[in-house]
Formats: sequence, C-alpha cells, structure tokens
Amino acid sequence: MIRAKHLITIVLLLVVASLFTSNARAATPSIVIVRWGDTLASIAARTGTTVQALMRVNNLPNANFIYAGQRLIIPASASSSAFGATYNGAVYTVVAGDTLATIAAKFGTTPSEIMRVNGLYNPDFVYIGQRLRIPGRSALPAPQPPSAPAPLPALNPARVAPTTGKWIDIDLSEQRITAYENTTPLKSVLVSTGLAWTPTPVGRFAIYVKIPSQAMSGPGYYLPNVPWVMYFTGSYGIHGTYWHHNFGRPMSRGCVNLTIADAKWFYDWAEIGTPVIVHP
Repeated sequence: MIRAKHLITIVLLLVVASLFTSNARAATPSIVIVRWGDTLASIAARTGTTVQALMRVNNLPNANFIYAGQRLIIPASASSSAFGATYNGAVYTVVAGDTLATIAAKFGTTPSEIMRVNGLYNPDFVYIGQRLRIPGRSALPAPQPPSAPAPLPALNPARVAPTTGKWIDIDLSEQRITAYENTTPLKSVLVSTGLAWTPTPVGRFAIYVKIPSQAMSGPGYYLPNVPWVMYFTGSYGIHGTYWHHNFGRPMSRGCVNLTIADAKWFYDWAEIGTPVIVHP
C-alpha cells in the first residue's frame, strides 16, 4: 500500500511538472536576428508587438539604431499573437506604390489605426512585401479608374527663370515638376516634396550628379535600389519612388519623389548642369 501511494505521488508530481514546463515554455519569449534593412518598426510589425515593447525588453536606448546580426528578444505576448495567429481582420501584403494612406482608403480605415494595430511609428514608411494587419476589415473594394492626366501648365511670366535651353521647375505649392525647353513645357507631373519638418530647399540650383540606382538610409529607414537619382543641391535630389504612390502631397524628407517611369524620363532628358528652380 505504501508503494502504491508513493507511485501515485510520483505520477502527480510528474503531471504538475509537465504542466509547469509547458506553461513556462509557452511564456518564453522568442528571438529574432536582425537582417540587413530591418528597423524596429518592421520587426515589431511582423512579430505583432510594438517598438516600445522591443526597446523595453531589449534595453535599447535608441529606436533608430539596430544592426544586422543583432539578436532581439520578442515579448512572449507578441510571439503568441503574431501574424500566424487568428486575427479579427485582414492581413494585407504591401505592393509597389502603396502608402499607409492608400492602404487605409482601400479598407475603409485610417492610417493611425493601421499604425496602432501594427506597432508602426513612421507613417511615411512601408516596404514592399510587408504584412500589415487591417483592423476589422476583410475585403477590398473594386479598384477605381485612374484620373486623367493634368494639362501642361503655362509659364508664369512673373517668375524669374531661364528662357533658353533646358531647365526644371519644381512648384512646391502645386506639388508639380515641369521640364521646360526655353519657355515651352515638355512634361509636367505630380511629385511629393518634403514634409513641413523636412522641407525641400527653395532656390536656384543645378543638377550636379546623376546616379542610376543607389541605396538611401537614415534614422528609421533603409531604401535599397532607389532609381534615377539626380542631385541638385547637397543631399537633395529628384528620384524615382517605389515605397509610396501618394504623389501630389508632401511625403519626403526633402527630396523630390516621382514615379519610377517619370523619374526615368527626367533622368534621360536632363543633363549635368541643367538648372533646377524650386519655389513655393
């Protein structure tokens, strides 16, 4: 009888230990290794947590500095509720030309709601292939036909500008770039210039270097293979843009964003030394 009691006690202890181990294992946070091009925001988005939670768990002093190969702890609550888990809404994969604003419009929600659900901190940066959870939405509406192109603008005679040869006009108030040959407009398209806190410089400049493709990076972002770059002053340039399609409103950190097709046209047309006039 004593042996039977001992056996029952041992079995009970094993069952309790098994349950404790299972619960402990479920609560154990996971580890991710930072890849080239990752940001805390992108890691938070794909693991279902927030930038603040990652900083707190990993004791990170700066949200804008992580490095390839770094091992980051993902909080247990996040690893159990990442994209693979059940979610009351849709999961959308970002494609070329998307912005948070256009994605929100497709699903009838707001950029701030998408940022909140995905732990994003920069409303101006999403990347191709990124998976975003869309709160409370499950289907896309029918796509809308594209709007008709705007007519070429007439040259304002009051504007101080070159009157001979090639030159480029960038109108910040209209968010428009126009290529001129003498006083004749050849091509005019919508662009996205700098935000209020990262404005595009105003003045008379000239194209001083052309680069067909390059990586651009800074605090909180890394953009590989930015195409058809033409610098006109300092680090400010005219270039193609694949990470948003919100042309017609300020979106950039000071550069002039064009569609890739439009950027190639200007790149092929303009030469080193082509005047660039940026005005309000």
